[in-house]
Amino acid sequence: MPINKILSSPWTKVVLFAACLVPLLLLAGPLFKLATTGFAPQLTANPVEYITHYTGDWVIRFLIITLCITPLRKIFNQPKLVRFRRMLGLFAFFYLCLHLATWVVLDKFFNLPEMWADVLKRRFITVGMLGFTMLLPLAITSTAGWVRRLGFARWQRLHRLVYFAVLAGVVHYYWLVKSDVRLPLMYGAMLAVLMLYRFAIWNKTPKRAPARRPTTTPNTASLPD
Repeated sequence: MPINKILSSPWTKVVLFAACLVPLLLLAGPLFKLATTGFAPQLTANPVEYITHYTGDWVIRFLIITLCITPLRKIFNQPKLVRFRRMLGLFAFFYLCLHLATWVVLDKFFNLPEMWADVLKRRFITVGMLGFTMLLPLAITSTAGWVRRLGFARWQRLHRLVYFAVLAGVVHYYWLVKSDVRLPLMYGAMLAVLMLYRFAIWNKTPKRAPARRPTTTPNTASLPD
């Protein structure tokens, strides 16, 4: 089928990689204008706050899209979709690093005592840092080498932290905005639907006897369903 050829093509990954950079490029234009002219209306009157919200939105979007891969793969019977899951997850972490860097560099100017005080006192920052600490080991262990070191079963259990990381991101966003909570509630509803789907699949899946240790390296794109 044509769709299988498209999903199997190495060029599809190249196109997806380029598409994942579009949010960064859309932000780079106004930033360049601000740096050169001192004025960029796209960034609003508070550029730091705009950049913080912009990058944070894309973190949650990429995480939600990553979690959508399993339902789409099973509903449409397209196993090749799993090829793109690791890339999407790593882009979520990439935008998370930009989100964190905006806070550290542009908002706090590397003031470590002030940042630590905020982590302890401001609950939305506390839960945001918790989400970061959960996604950090997932990004580090996303390679085939780490699958071999940990063993596939332990690696897969570790990567189920992604569900809690997305929840932490939604709560972080909800506590941050305070008044207009429509977007965090929308992301929370998406996460709830995706998790209900997974619970339904897990309940239908019969328990298996312990499998023999695989003789080959598992596909590192096979993140937790």
